[in-house]
Amino acid sequence: MPPRTARILCLFAALLCAGGCALLSSGQALSEREAVVTRVIDGDTIEVSPPVRGEEDVRLIGVDAPELHAPGGPQPYARRAAAFAERRLEGRRVRLEFGPELEDRYGRVLAYVYTGGEMFNRLLLEKGYAQLALFPPNTRYAGSLRQAQREAREARRGLWGLPPDELCRLADRGNGIGGGC
Repeated sequence: MPPRTARILCLFAALLCAGGCALLSSGQALSEREAVVTRVIDGDTIEVSPPVRGEEDVRLIGVDAPELHAPGGPQPYARRAAAFAERRLEGRRVRLEFGPELEDRYGRVLAYVYTGGEMFNRLLLEKGYAQLALFPPNTRYAGSLRQAQREAREARRGLWGLPPDELCRLADRGNGIGGGC
């Protein structure tokens, strides 16, 4: 391929990514894909088949559910969040929508997960199974996710109904909870 053509293709791919697409290692743009959830790891992490870019683990964008596999044992509400995700996702076909950043620092694919036309990431916040955790540049639905958390918090739904001594054991994601007791 001539150098000029390669530069033009790279520029085109960069423009696509700026608009919300991720790139496959081949340079092909990837914005969404269907998969089957083969396993729920915890409330905000699943395994899918077929893998995305060779990776089965998918971390849900914009949410942080209590850790099921935390040092010292599960965090408060972690078992409930994982059970909710299992009931709603395990064995089901889902649509994965990718943001500009395709992987987190652990190599997991980052995605918004849809089942039956509903964004599961938002549902976790709405039901109080997770707290908001935004990491630019994957902030496309920040307003909608913030609203879902606000409603759950005001209604003291899910983890928002936990006593302060349990809330402090969650991760600090800038939502006024977590960070240690």
